[in-house]
Amino acid sequence: MNDTADSHPWTLRRTLAAALCMLAAPLAAQADCQDRPAARVDWSGCTKERLILEGADLTAGIFENAFLSGTSFNRTQMAGANLQRSELVRSAFVGADLSQANLEKSLASRTDFGQANLRDARLVKAEFLRVSFAGADLTGADLSSGDFYRNDFTAAGMSGANLHDAIMPRTVFTGARMDRANLAGTFLLRARFEGTDLSGVTGLVQDQLNQACGDATTILPAGLTIPAHWPCAKD
Repeated sequence: MNDTADSHPWTLRRTLAAALCMLAAPLAAQADCQDRPAARVDWSGCTKERLILEGADLTAGIFENAFLSGTSFNRTQMAGANLQRSELVRSAFVGADLSQANLEKSLASRTDFGQANLRDARLVKAEFLRVSFAGADLTGADLSSGDFYRNDFTAAGMSGANLHDAIMPRTVFTGARMDRANLAGTFLLRARFEGTDLSGVTGLVQDQLNQACGDATTILPAGLTIPAHWPCAKD
């Protein structure tokens, strides 16, 4: 009896303490698809297709699982934004700041990231078809295990980028800056490296080069040789 009676005050105190903690804890933020574009906006799961958001400040915004196809984000501020699993078909991010943005498992087709800042961005397992990164800055970006079929990285800054196990057939790297880029396991069937300096990349092996395309202006890492079929015919 005494043990049972003595336990009641402690049980009551624990229950009251737990209730007070729940009351004191801030409520989890909920996405509101009606919120106006602003820094840290939460549009996760929202449909924001075919909008004009050029020049908007969307820094650290949350767009996870959002439908953003056909929307113009040209020159927007989206540093640190979360675009995981978002749909970006025919969207435009020309000149946008997407530094340290997370685009993991995002889906894009014929999307334009020309001249965009994607320094240290995360594009792991992204599925991008015919997407342009021409002139973009992807320094330190992580594209590992992504699918980038017929993407265009012409004159892009890719120093220190991670392309490990990425699928990149018929992708164009002409004039890209690729020192310290990791190409280990990258699938490079008919990828174009004309005018590209590959001397500082890591992980590249002869079998990959034999599937790729280049010409006399392509600079290779030590120990690798120009394949006999170079230069390739245009697709």
